[in-house]
Amino acid sequence: MRLLNCGLAALLLARSAIARVLPRQGDGKHQVFAHYMVGLTNGQTRDQWEKDITEAQSAGIDGFALNIGSADFWNADQLQLAYDTAASHGFSLFLSFDMLASSWSIDQVVSLVNQYKEVGSQLKVDGKPLVSTFEGTDWVDNWASVRSATGDIFLVPDWSSLGAPGVGERLPLIDGAFNWGAWPNANELTISTGNDIAYQSALQGKAYMMGVSPYFYTNLPQYNKNWYSSSDSLWYDRWKQVLEIDPEYIEIITCKRVVYAGGRTIPRQPGLTSIGNDYGESSYINDPIPAQIVSGAETYVDGFAHSAFRFILPYFISAYKTGNRDVELQAEGAVAWYRTTPISVCSDGGTVWGQGGDASAAGGTRDVISVIALSNSPQNITVTIGGSTQTVSPSDTVGKASFYQVPFDGQSGAVTVTIGCKTTTGPEITNACPASGHVNFNSVAIQL
Repeated sequence: MRLLNCGLAALLLARSAIARVLPRQGDGKHQVFAHYMVGLTNGQTRDQWEKDITEAQSAGIDGFALNIGSADFWNADQLQLAYDTAASHGFSLFLSFDMLASSWSIDQVVSLVNQYKEVGSQLKVDGKPLVSTFEGTDWVDNWASVRSATGDIFLVPDWSSLGAPGVGERLPLIDGAFNWGAWPNANELTISTGNDIAYQSALQGKAYMMGVSPYFYTNLPQYNKNWYSSSDSLWYDRWKQVLEIDPEYIEIITCKRVVYAGGRTIPRQPGLTSIGNDYGESSYINDPIPAQIVSGAETYVDGFAHSAFRFILPYFISAYKTGNRDVELQAEGAVAWYRTTPISVCSDGGTVWGQGGDASAAGGTRDVISVIALSNSPQNITVTIGGSTQTVSPSDTVGKASFYQVPFDGQSGAVTVTIGCKTTTGPEITNACPASGHVNFNSVAIQL
């Protein structure tokens, strides 16, 4: 990619570390976390933890939700590495017990909470260690014993399978709830805030953790998974909704997580780190790590970098934490994302539109280049595809972020996006069918 900066001052601004923005409250609220799958870390080095933590911090992320399974023998080593490394960087961690992919005893949960509750990097709210889950609705009656044996916890589980009303019926057991629903429903182009509002209402003032994600596409026939959730505007829509909903916490889904097949959990296999991850679901906000790509996902992940999605995070996180959409920008610029294959080039590969959907995924996306630009005043952008150039105005603006979509119907070639005096050229759009024989619904993301 080609990057042109507008002078030394802009370059220095873009490279400067984001200032830590203090939450509006002194009780640990208004923080942003990223879901991190410890089940993929067998043999991971401290250097990798260091890289992941510093990249997250540079984007404004406060900590990781450490998803852990009961059968992974590397938990002891990797959790210690994670907590030690995080402590040296002023980064926060909390345990998120995966209760859909594995079985936990009360003693196991109590032991881990007690082991890390006083470590400097452990996130605490109201003086209590925050603890979360992935599902675990059959475990609800055990949390009273955990509270007693650990001196209390701040419990914010993900019990999304119950829905907001079901979570509301269990308020005495929890201190808040995490809503995993971060993507549009089947057969819907955009996500609404209806479920977020339902959670806030059901929680009656208890902490709400809102799920946010940039994208979703998975095609893993061996796990009966093959759907695309409309993502042409998702990254912009969801962050705009964050500013509207103003939840106590945000969790970006996902850094790494288990693969689920049509509602059926793929059993954990101790010793295997490729059982599943976000690369296979296209929801990553980094560049793919080959060793962590689940078999079969290479065809739609290789060459599809997503690190550029992180560009907007410092602005949106700062606006969320301060309650001020006019916060100072770390850098002006933009992120653009697009599929490299037009929707009509070849078969949809049996991909359906949303989890549980029955319509073709082709109906859930458009041949467009989507752009979020950050600037102190809205600007037009220019997009060149091959030799064809279009200049467009934003279709929507919130604070200092503007959203654009530029159609590429019938056009092919390298994609160049320009705003102001910054320009970036990304991978080509091609009218040739991918080697897989069907459309790749994943996108590439580029930054300028």
